Amino acid sequence: MKTKNKGFTLLEVLLVIAIIAILAAIVIVAINPAKQLAEARNAQRRADVQTILNAVYQYTIDNNGNLPSDAPAVTAVATEICRTGIVDATCLTDALTNLKVLTTGEKYVTSLPIDPSCAIAAPCAANGIGYRILKTANGRITVSAPNAELTATVSVTK
Repeated sequence: MKTKNKGFTLLEVLLVIAIIAILAAIVIVAINPAKQLAEARNAQRRADVQTILNAVYQYTIDNNGNLPSDAPAVTAVATEICRTGIVDATCLTDALTNLKVLTTGEKYVTSLPIDPSCAIAAPCAANGIGYRILKTANGRITVSAPNAELTATVSVTK
């Protein structure tokens, strides 16, 4: 009586591994994780820009149309915003727009959000949050994220 060994040959196992590797490579290319991460960071930027603009808008409503005036104040030139907790003199020295009044007492926002790429490649000022603010000639406020990725434009005006 002859017994037959049951199992796979080395060639069959290698063929299955090769097919799985090809399929995995196709899936990774299709998903493109770098693009997905960049889109996620841009989504965070859109939310942050809207948060900052809403806080400024609420402040102006509560203060008879006056913008935050801590030096340096919002001007017609797009200027990076100073981080929460930085001393006024440092904001002034670094030529950053000071919006600390928005976080005082956590009335409008608990802290100013920071651009996600500030931690990655440091494209932000040492004491800045990576987002810029300006007041147009018509008195409208624009908050933008100049570090947006994938050639996206992240900017909101109110």
